Amino acid sequence: MKYSLYISLFCLMMMANFAQAQQLVDKVVAQVGSEYILLSDVEKQFSYLMETQGAISDEERCDVLEGLMAQKIMIDQAKLDSIVISDAEVSQQLDFRIESILRQMNGDTDFFEEYYGQTVNEVKDWMRVNMREMLLSDRMRASLFDAITITPSETKEFFNQIDTDSLPYFNAEVEVAEIVLVPQVNDEERQKVLDMANQVYQELLDGGDFPALAKRHSDDPGSKRVGGDLGWQARGTFVPEFEAVAYSLEKEEISEPVESPFGFHIIQLMGRRGNTVNTRHILFKPNITYDDLELTKQNLIDIKNEIEIDSITFQKAIKKYSSEDEESYNNNGRLVNPANGTTFFETGDLPPDIYFEIEGLKEGDITEPIEYTTAQGETQYRIIKLLSRTRPHKANLKEDYSKIQFFAKENKKNEYFSKWVEDKAQNTYVQIDERFQTCPNLEFWGKENQRTE
Repeated sequence: MKYSLYISLFCLMMMANFAQAQQLVDKVVAQVGSEYILLSDVEKQFSYLMETQGAISDEERCDVLEGLMAQKIMIDQAKLDSIVISDAEVSQQLDFRIESILRQMNGDTDFFEEYYGQTVNEVKDWMRVNMREMLLSDRMRASLFDAITITPSETKEFFNQIDTDSLPYFNAEVEVAEIVLVPQVNDEERQKVLDMANQVYQELLDGGDFPALAKRHSDDPGSKRVGGDLGWQARGTFVPEFEAVAYSLEKEEISEPVESPFGFHIIQLMGRRGNTVNTRHILFKPNITYDDLELTKQNLIDIKNEIEIDSITFQKAIKKYSSEDEESYNNNGRLVNPANGTTFFETGDLPPDIYFEIEGLKEGDITEPIEYTTAQGETQYRIIKLLSRTRPHKANLKEDYSKIQFFAKENKKNEYFSKWVEDKAQNTYVQIDERFQTCPNLEFWGKENQRTE
């Protein structure tokens, strides 16, 4: 069963085939519990596989449908178990994905609307149900795996079951940890931006046009083009500082400048429906100056010196100084390789700036401060500690125990999940369209509960 493959494609398909989805004629081809699967769902994923993997057989549709059925059985069980996904969680994930797409389009909302045929907010509304289902299945899957552990004996047994000739050959790899500092805005720059925000606020009080001033002054590229309009959003979508003021306003009332981690906002409430508000804003974002950057670099140099003279350990320095917003903060500073989910990187997989900085280092050495740009376009600084370095070698328990343990645990999870799906399928109402009745991989699905149309 290819559950993990097709479940991982679920969110990709939500984005990649938006335009195509509007052209397909839908028909229910399967029901799992209270959940339905449409023909368009199958065809979209089948098309995606053809685009990414080349020529595939028509029988692959059977595997696609099985993956979707596994997805739906998790959603059905999640609802039975009263697992709740809040509106705020859905909105947060939608915002993250839309912002990721816009970054790839250089913030060009015109191109976005041309590509998808709808506005940003309309695409979000279209994706909302699918996003909630994806989060439900993720939460259900996580609850299934919470209690799964892997013992040293299980790791060894897993490794010993691999045929010697089939053992992978690992290239040279490194494990690294980081301390990240985010440059802070100085008081002078902060005051300058606040003065500008107050000036625009006064213009609004004197009758200035909010959309026009937003287009002229706002530092939020996503809403600037539409006059600062943020659309209807549920409580929990915005940062607390913004939200506290937005929910305190009367309709069409304009707030004084409000400070948040993003800068200063002037907010206007356009409407409210219970815990949902329609707002627009003008964002004034302070600039990070050269002196701010230099101060951050010097702070990192001082931290490095503290570590090297044994005033503090690298691990304690992470908790004391490093940005808590970084994924590495809760992983003892270790960077995670997105390609395999482990903390080990082939040197070619490292970001180029890290690769060149650690090239001549020995295990335990720390780099000088490295400047880099985040996905959001922000400048940050980090120092990197080289934790380990291995030469090219065939996999073995001594050098690769943590990796082997990781794969052993993933294998155990997959086996457990497959058994869980099979058990649930036998006790869940299942209906499959006759065109898929010949799929051999679907024979076990709810035999006692299954019927054709």
